[in-house]
Amino acid sequence: MQHGPAVRRRKLGEELRALRDRSGLTSGEAARIVGWHQSKISRIETGRSGAKTADILLLLDAYGDVVSTQQRALLEALGASAAGSGAGDAARGRQWWHDYRGLLPQEYRDFISLEAGARAARTVELSVVPGLLQTPGYARAVTRAALGGLPEPKVDALVDVRLARQSVLRADPPLQLSAVLDEAVLRRQIGGPGVMEEQLRHLVEVALLPQVRLQVLPFSVGGHLGLTGPFVIFSFPSIADLDVVVLDHLTSSLYLERKEDLEAYSAAFRTIQAHALPPQDSSDLISSIADDA
Repeated sequence: MQHGPAVRRRKLGEELRALRDRSGLTSGEAARIVGWHQSKISRIETGRSGAKTADILLLLDAYGDVVSTQQRALLEALGASAAGSGAGDAARGRQWWHDYRGLLPQEYRDFISLEAGARAARTVELSVVPGLLQTPGYARAVTRAALGGLPEPKVDALVDVRLARQSVLRADPPLQLSAVLDEAVLRRQIGGPGVMEEQLRHLVEVALLPQVRLQVLPFSVGGHLGLTGPFVIFSFPSIADLDVVVLDHLTSSLYLERKEDLEAYSAAFRTIQAHALPPQDSSDLISSIADDA
């Protein structure tokens, strides 16, 4: 994971290749200008390896007038995040997840890296409490249910990872989290009544944090856009073109970065949020369900 999330490397490579094509240079010609072997250009453009900021600047200088000021800023930011040092990472002491690389699959490490460097996250959940808001007991119950038969030491390690991720909410500056939970999330008995009551009380407490906006989509809404599946939208400091939508599947995650995809999911989130209960009413409903747990 020392080279950062694969999704960032791929995007960086695609952008650099597009600029090279626009400049009229072949990969071999670009390599000769900057003094590299052609294979290095190929590895960067296909996302197989990252690129240092100095390397990116060399390429951008070689491509000349086709590179705008905005593109230069975008590619420098992409290069930083692809190298695992996205905006704020050094100040926040991120990259702790490297210690778990023998346990965590690449896609989960990519997700954590994006989450760690993000300025804000918007999420819709239909089945479980988002990882950033889970209690230890709830996280353990979810892990056991999702990964049945896993040895207890590995369950412990995965729970530790889940809890360590939550540090982004108390970082300086903290991640700004907007979460919409379907009412089913609150009523599904995961881990038993005691675990659920603790989890629900925790949601009420964390909803008081200024960096957290928590809303509930009640059953009374009926059908809604979120029924197509849960998703997370990560937004990054300064440059909107770094934003990404993450869709989780049973065996993989899909990363969407096209402008039209980001606009579609952002619009969907706004619609879902508008149909959800206001934050205070949401907390009242959560408290009511906790009282009955």
